[in-house]
Amino acid sequence: MTSTLAPRRRERPAVGSYLFLIVLTLAFLAPVVWALLSAFKPAPSIISAPLTFDPSTFTLANFTAMFEDVPIGRGFFNTGIVLVTKGTITLFFAPLAAYAFAKYSFVGKNLIFGAVLITLMLPTIVLIVPLLLEMKLLGWVNTYQALILPGAVDAFAIFWMRQVIAAVPDELLDAARVDGCGEFGIFTRIVLPVIRPGLAGLAVLTIMNIYNDFVWPVIVASSERMATLQVVLSTLAQNITGNRIGADYATVTGELLAASSVALVPLLVLFIALQRHFINGILAGSVKG
Repeated sequence: MTSTLAPRRRERPAVGSYLFLIVLTLAFLAPVVWALLSAFKPAPSIISAPLTFDPSTFTLANFTAMFEDVPIGRGFFNTGIVLVTKGTITLFFAPLAAYAFAKYSFVGKNLIFGAVLITLMLPTIVLIVPLLLEMKLLGWVNTYQALILPGAVDAFAIFWMRQVIAAVPDELLDAARVDGCGEFGIFTRIVLPVIRPGLAGLAVLTIMNIYNDFVWPVIVASSERMATLQVVLSTLAQNITGNRIGADYATVTGELLAASSVALVPLLVLFIALQRHFINGILAGSVKG
């Protein structure tokens, strides 16, 4: 007597789940869409009719005035230098440190790794005064070194990559050693291709953190010459009123929205382009096979 098992039906998500996700998506996107649309409205209309948008009133006046009043180009330039340099340091050294913690055995490994993790619990405000005093002693205040080096290899990046590298089979590494491959060659030829999704996810997070960083840059690089994008945005209203006599609240608001829209576009494009890699990076190392 034989029996056949009916194929298991794939459960479909309930309609309520779809509705909840749609409402949640709209709640997150509504402020962003409003800011982008309002940036193209005449300044008085932003205040008098904030929830409406008339395509016939489309204007670039807010953007034109903003570029004249605010040194946002300098902010983008400084942020770009910090982003490229600091991001490169993070994505090079963090996986190397994580590889040592994940695949090597040495005296005090767990103690050192625990000390690294403890730094994750320290609030940023606790580290600001010691770091600022250190930058002053080195003569690095208002320099790129001060913006780039502190926190270039942070504990989260090491922890993230250690979890990803721990899932790499040891047999692959042993086979490479038998073939005569050196340790750094094993890392570059064997480990890096395997952990590429996790590295891409770390890259997205690193770019977002550096791009949005405000507290440390506003303290250590207070001069206009070294101001990053977020620092420029924080002083934007002051710059507008200082450069334009009689600038009213509507004018300031319009230029603020224009500057925020310009600052938002790079991150939005980056996330849309790399969202698949980001999701794969989040899942990397979560399942062992």
